[in-house]
Parts: sequence; structure tokens; C-alpha cells
Amino acid sequence: MLRNDRPEWCEIPIWDAADLLRANSGLTSAQYSTPVLGLIFLRFAEARFTKRREELENTGSSGRRGTSRIDDPAAYHAEGVVYLTPSARYAHLLNLPEGSNVGQAVNDAMGDIERHPSTISNLLSCHRSQQRPSSF
Repeated sequence: MLRNDRPEWCEIPIWDAADLLRANSGLTSAQYSTPVLGLIFLRFAEARFTKRREELENTGSSGRRGTSRIDDPAAYHAEGVVYLTPSARYAHLLNLPEGSNVGQAVNDAMGDIERHPSTISNLLSCHRSQQRPSSF
């Protein structure tokens, strides 16, 4: 069983998993690649989100406003982290009951993130500007 605090999913050989999907699911690689890549993205995003959330929990409430910023998307975006709503978190997907439509849940999670396009575009532009050589 996968635990949320240990990324054991990356220990599974990806090629073996792809072979299993091809052999046992009847799906083509084009059909399963999007959900699989979506899960990988969400796992990576949640790792960064969780780290930032812990930082915000440790700082407590801000002095000026007197309120916690733990659920404020701007507190995550300021550090280049995608804010994940509860239903867009990998842990939520991992804990879905057996028989749930995981594919639909992944689509819904990605749609939730896409509903905030400025979030992604701002993070990408911030990342690109940090990567630019100083000669530009």
C-alpha cells in the first residue's frame, strides 16, 4: 500500500507498469498516458504543496492580519507552488474507495487546477525568468 509520506510510487519501474497496462487493460498508450502523466504531475505538485503548507503552519498567523494564510492560494503562488484544493490533492485520489472512477477523479483534479489559469501561467513565467541567463 502507498503511504502519503513516502513516494514509493517512484520505486515501481515505470516501464514494467506500462507493459502491464498495455498487456492487461486493452488500452493504447495514447489512452492511458494522459491519466498517468496527470497522476505524476499531481504527486509532484502535492509534494511541493505539502512542504509549503508545513512552512505556513509553522509560521502561524501573520502579524498584520492576524489570520493564517494556510488556505490562501497567494501564499503558495508567491513561492512558485501550485495551490491544490482538497479534491485536487494526490492523497485524496489515493484514498478514493474501491470501485471509484479514478480516471474521472484525475480529470476533475486537473480541471480544478486549470480553472485558475493565471496560477499556472504566473508560476511558469516566474520559473522561466529565474532560468534565464543574465546575458538576456
